[in-house]
Amino acid sequence: MASNVRARATRRAPVYLDEGRRKVGGPLLTFLLSLLTAAVIAMVALRLLGIDGDHVMVVLLAGTPYAAGGGALLVLFAMLVRRWAVAVVALAFTACLFAAVMPRAFTAPRPLGIGPAVRVLSLDLAQGRADAATVVSLIRSQHVDVVAFQELTPQSAAALAAAGLASELPDQLFQPGDGPTGSGIASRYPLQPVQIETPTTFPQVTAQVTLPQNRAIQVQSVHVRPPTDDNTTDTWKRELDALPDPVDGTPPMVLAGDFNATVDHAGLRAEMVSGFVDAASQAGDGLLPTWPTDGRLPPLLPIDHVLVDKRCPVDTFATFDVPGTDHKAVLTQFVATVSG
Repeated sequence: MASNVRARATRRAPVYLDEGRRKVGGPLLTFLLSLLTAAVIAMVALRLLGIDGDHVMVVLLAGTPYAAGGGALLVLFAMLVRRWAVAVVALAFTACLFAAVMPRAFTAPRPLGIGPAVRVLSLDLAQGRADAATVVSLIRSQHVDVVAFQELTPQSAAALAAAGLASELPDQLFQPGDGPTGSGIASRYPLQPVQIETPTTFPQVTAQVTLPQNRAIQVQSVHVRPPTDDNTTDTWKRELDALPDPVDGTPPMVLAGDFNATVDHAGLRAEMVSGFVDAASQAGDGLLPTWPTDGRLPPLLPIDHVLVDKRCPVDTFATFDVPGTDHKAVLTQFVATVSG
């Protein structure tokens, strides 16, 4: 009889140990994992609602790709510690985040376009601190046709001239200003100023560029006020909403600059609906961060964009480091397919 009891106890021991493994961390770990899952659900809700909300929501939305990565780690960890219900729920909502984020990492189908190829560069000069010689060298080596400058100061305009900008891009429409208020466009092709009334904090120079093959485009150097608190967030929303839309029968519009927004913000996605594509996302580089580049950490967010009229197929996109500025330069090539 005693030996039979010992045999049963021996047979039951593995079951007891297996139950212990399923409960690693106990109720506290389950609660913490559930909180993290709730955070993933909240991110999905914010993204699907299409509302940028207040300053805190704007910051959270900017981190959507990081939330997707964090959600994937959460799923793996929940499976590892056998919290199956948490893992299933987290997986479902993490998949929603990946569905919003991952298309930017793959080249989009490119429609056939016939016309001159145009290379447009945009750079925030960081209140004129960007190294002018590097900027001109970049324009020369990358065969840039049009460049849109933000935060163009009188001093940086003079430095660019001294570095030989005019030898590469002789036509210029500059509106320098103190601090972050300056703006400008330079081109190897003739420029004509375009007056677009937009209620913006920083001037945004707009020009029509006359291209070969009887084509033309309009380019605006965009600089939207950053959403640093709730008051400036309201201004940021209004300025994104006030950006011009492409108009049939007119030259294609290109918006190039510092939007202080990612494509996870509803205000910027609205521009896609109105007739633009994000050149970086079209080229499969939509997750490349462009800011900030002046710290110990690598850049975190893609807030510098070239939005191209949907009528113009995008070929390539690239980013470049420029000493002195906290923004990367962004360059895209597309085909101007519509006659001006």
